[in-house]
Amino acid sequence: MAFGITRHELNEWKSNVQNGKIAFLTHYWIDKRFPGCNTVTKVGCSNLPTLIEWGKQYGLKEEWIDHKEAYPHFDLFGKHEYDILVKEGLLDQLKRFK
Repeated sequence: MAFGITRHELNEWKSNVQNGKIAFLTHYWIDKRFPGCNTVTKVGCSNLPTLIEWGKQYGLKEEWIDHKEAYPHFDLFGKHEYDILVKEGLLDQLKRFK
């Protein structure tokens, strides 16, 4: 379940994904399978070759893409999430969701 984002932020992410752009959405997230992780960043793009190539630069595997609904995306959490957000220059998301 997602917490800490607005409907506008979610719709903007969905629109960017559908338009073939690499889009980031970080939100609070609770899942017992991942103790110690309280956020997730969804990196999506409807253009699968683009998403796959983007993921390769960070060692993300194609089979890790979540194909739910019309919004294919990688779920990033933990150290991968932090490192990728830093490398992508998305420090505002890191500060917002400490």
